[in-house]
Amino acid sequence: MKFSKKTYEEKKYAFMLLFTSIDPNCSVWELHQGSVLSHLRKQAENRSGNAANKDRKNFVAAWNWGCRYIPEFPAKNPFLIDKFPETRTPRYVPPEKDFWKVYKQAETFQDEVLLLAFLHLAARRGEIFNLRREHIDFDNKQIQLFTRKRKDGALEFDWLPLTEKLERLFIQLLSSHKSEWVFPNPQSGIPYLHRSKWLPRLCRKADVKPFGIHGIRHLSASILVQNGISLIDIQTILRHKSIITTQKYIHRLESVRKAMEVFK
Repeated sequence: MKFSKKTYEEKKYAFMLLFTSIDPNCSVWELHQGSVLSHLRKQAENRSGNAANKDRKNFVAAWNWGCRYIPEFPAKNPFLIDKFPETRTPRYVPPEKDFWKVYKQAETFQDEVLLLAFLHLAARRGEIFNLRREHIDFDNKQIQLFTRKRKDGALEFDWLPLTEKLERLFIQLLSSHKSEWVFPNPQSGIPYLHRSKWLPRLCRKADVKPFGIHGIRHLSASILVQNGISLIDIQTILRHKSIITTQKYIHRLESVRKAMEVFK
């Protein structure tokens, strides 16, 4: 109940794959690390080390849940095996000029405002897609963003100031429709879930390298760094619980460029 549908489906899929290697009728007392290692090694080979480690994490968490809530459940967790090597592809962050090329290709006024909201608020997809009228406080020029991106999956919110341009566009957009949602799907009247083809299509029209919604969030952070905004303020804007997460998140090249000038 505490997880998003996407996270739940990810966990369910991990177990579906597990039961192709291990008999689902196997007693938890008989499950051993050798069987687990064999299954996850196969996932690492067929999918990736990252995928195998993600499955491992979900299995470890599930077993720990059993230890807490199922009487006489075995305490030793057989999924605590060594992690697999990972080859991570860095997330592509578009140049700011490419963002504005894509912005010019927006097919409706609502989509123009949508793109600007992602940039100005450094927002996650669900935070904007699920935005309601009541979440915008025009009197105090601020906006309420909700997220489940927390360790326990709880729905939490943060307030962010509205930029003058975004405030003006929100007023114009909300006067153009009566929906309770700020960005309703014109076909259904309810919020979008994914829109997986939307940004790639605009990128093709703009003739730029494709990027995603989360790439815009990274771009927002990059713009803040380039303009000398303090790390603590960037943390607030990105709504990270830990400043360590923010440090890992932002691109550090600009902040160390001056330091590198000591080399003559």
